[in-house]
Amino acid sequence: MLFSQIPGVEETKRTLINSVKNSHIAHAQLFQGREGSANLALALAYATYINCGNKEENDACGECPSCYKFNKLIHPDLHFVFPISTTKEVPKDALSNLFMKHWRSIVIENPYLNLNNWGDTIGSENKQLNISVDESRNILKSLVLKSFEAEYKILILWLPEMMNASSANAILKVLEEPPSKTIFLLVSNNPDKIITTILSRTQLITIRSFTDEEIKKNLTAKYSLDEKRAGQLAYLAEGNMNEAIRLKDEIQEDNHQLFRDWMRSCYKKNNIPEMVGWSESFQKIGREAQKHLLQYGLNTIRETFLFKHTGTEILRMQEDELKFVEGFSKVLDDLKIEQISRQLNEAYYHIERNANAKILFLDLSLNISSLMKK
Repeated sequence: MLFSQIPGVEETKRTLINSVKNSHIAHAQLFQGREGSANLALALAYATYINCGNKEENDACGECPSCYKFNKLIHPDLHFVFPISTTKEVPKDALSNLFMKHWRSIVIENPYLNLNNWGDTIGSENKQLNISVDESRNILKSLVLKSFEAEYKILILWLPEMMNASSANAILKVLEEPPSKTIFLLVSNNPDKIITTILSRTQLITIRSFTDEEIKKNLTAKYSLDEKRAGQLAYLAEGNMNEAIRLKDEIQEDNHQLFRDWMRSCYKKNNIPEMVGWSESFQKIGREAQKHLLQYGLNTIRETFLFKHTGTEILRMQEDELKFVEGFSKVLDDLKIEQISRQLNEAYYHIERNANAKILFLDLSLNISSLMKK
């Protein structure tokens, strides 16, 4: 992976590039970031840059033999460890190297994946994924040999928080005193769950979540989404690139238009037949789309509250959405905002538990209508 393939986070890219230029490469680094951040992608780009045979000013060349193999995740001096479980394909003695085909496939497609994506890919069937003590022992064996081709051997350990105390303790010594020209890049979403003896042996690299604009840029460039839809998905994803990628395949409706027209219908007097029509329409769009509509509604209610108290400076909405929020804020006071938020949250909870959507949305519409007219 190249730095140029990762949207935004320029400040972290610059820090990583400078560490190589200044020969200040720490032998154990922890890339911490929330789920859906660029932490794994940056670790991959950093590893590629470190061993590039023809480094450019701001990136690896992407064309030398080393870059080619790193981009395909097939370089003999690039090692991976990640949480796994036994599966139908690997019914016993499961280790990361037995799942490399699946790992290469999903990471090349989506380097912002989460643990659920990975479990589905390997067919874990809801088994608990972890990094076992046998995996830790295998790390020690794989790092004993000298590099095959590259200047540095690099091991990327994805989600070290999935190690138990025994597996974590098994790598403490090698993490503190690794073989010559060996680099550990740990990639974590929950560093608070990593034992302190591991944390104390790593240099921390904190990676912020993506901005809406960075997510929008990635969705339009890589997936050819139009800017309006990409902007709506970025707003819903709240900094999580993996969530934005997931949403692009699931949300077909324009949630802004749906929510706006639905709320206007709720505000009208003596409008029960129209609300019945809305409940029938919502029943047809499918459970995931129903959940996303409710989530969009919750986000809009939050932005309405912020607009009432701060104006537009910190809002993340587009022009047509802002216009609606401005009008919506004239109808709702703080108490109504709180009550409608509670109604939307409860509806989301029940939709997740397979409630009858037609009944639920009619009841929700009537409740919101009553609250608006108080």
